[in-house]
Amino acid sequence: MNDDVRNIVLGVIAAGLSATIGWLARTYLWKRKLRRKQAFFGLPDNSESLLVVNRDAGGPELTVMRHDVFALLELAALIKDCNAHVQVVTHDAAQQGFGERTEFCVGGPASNRRMAAHLHSLLPGIRVNTDAEPGPDRNAFQIGSERYRLEPGIGEYVLLARLTAGQRKEVRPVFLFCGQRAITNQAATRYLARNHQRLSRKHGNNSFVLLLKVVNSQAYGPDVVELVADVTRAAQTALPEAAAPRNSHRAS
Repeated sequence: MNDDVRNIVLGVIAAGLSATIGWLARTYLWKRKLRRKQAFFGLPDNSESLLVVNRDAGGPELTVMRHDVFALLELAALIKDCNAHVQVVTHDAAQQGFGERTEFCVGGPASNRRMAAHLHSLLPGIRVNTDAEPGPDRNAFQIGSERYRLEPGIGEYVLLARLTAGQRKEVRPVFLFCGQRAITNQAATRYLARNHQRLSRKHGNNSFVLLLKVVNSQAYGPDVVELVADVTRAAQTALPEAAAPRNSHRAS
């Protein structure tokens, strides 16, 4: 074998080794990213999850509003990316405990009994005004001493929460998307889809409750979302009976 042939063979071998190492590195990084995502969502390979859907509070049973359907599609894509499976159930048919399967619960307490139960049991520091009568506080959130009022189409609030209960490592989280309007539920699911890596780095696999503001949805839809505050501590601290908020906010 002369020098030219030997150099060609060595070049081919070096190129093959480089390609193999590059492929292995990319595969390792992809798998590490996937495992982190699966850990954050509590969705290991082939695991089961639950999508709890609400209904239009003013409509017939099993009527899901358009923006809530879009929210479910956002979540279904996340679940598929984690190589997991999903079961869709209505809010009044989800009769199971907490932590057995990852749960994604969509909708406010007026249209979702499961959400109302989660708020009562897991977030006693939050109250949502579910009065049917029109008024300035209709659909308003009270979080601790603060009240957040709805301005339809201009500024609307939504709670995004990741919650776990107990100390067992295998406990699955529940994700809550509790908005003042259906479009805010979609905004929260989209915010989670876009920011789950940052949220995972900041909070790890711990519980958190975020208050988000959807800005000018009549023009921008669910796309312009601002983080108002991390309200985890206030949301998990029980409100005293007949507690009145000291401050009221509008989302304008």
